[in-house]
Amino acid sequence: MKNITILLLVFVISSFCFAEETNHDSTTIQPKITFLELGSKSCIPCKMMEEVMISIEEKYGDQIEVIFHDVRKENKIAAKYKIKMIPTQVFLDENGKEIHRHVGFYPEEQIDGFLQKQGLKISPDQKE
Repeated sequence: MKNITILLLVFVISSFCFAEETNHDSTTIQPKITFLELGSKSCIPCKMMEEVMISIEEKYGDQIEVIFHDVRKENKIAAKYKIKMIPTQVFLDENGKEIHRHVGFYPEEQIDGFLQKQGLKISPDQKE
């Protein structure tokens, strides 16, 4: 009888711990990719990238985080990513590791191709 009680107790505790882990994971949504747009508000190709960034963010939703940095004002960011020309797009995986970089205006269709190769899917309520 003692062995059955111990076994039952272990089962209940294990089930509780697994349920806690599952609940914890489902509440934190982390993007698969971070898209850093490194440019300037006064740069014409950078301004052209604004529409692309908005569209990408809308299309891929929680799968991606899109961040703009004005490297003329944020010298530390420019140094961190070794920016030589603007605009520069840097894509990071969920661990913050750089997986792709592009310099210059980056057409949306080409970004879509890259993101889809990384496993991102266009949200069902968005059209290409």
